Amino acid sequence: MHILWGILMMVIGLLMLIWGSAKSEFVVYRILAERSKKLWGDNVHRFYQMAGIAVIIVGILVALKVIGR
Repeated sequence: MHILWGILMMVIGLLMLIWGSAKSEFVVYRILAERSKKLWGDNVHRFYQMAGIAVIIVGILVALKVIGR
């Protein structure tokens, strides 16, 4: 089960990374970016790139059972 959750986290992180890099117009990303813009301003896309990388790393650690139950 760890592998499944790890892969799911990696996919979500990859989407965040891609959407942040492309400054995507996808509805879900636009909603998230608009809410985050209040705190991050013009750096909101860079925030989602870095957050995506962090989620990918955590997903790898979960898949390898380094963290988690």
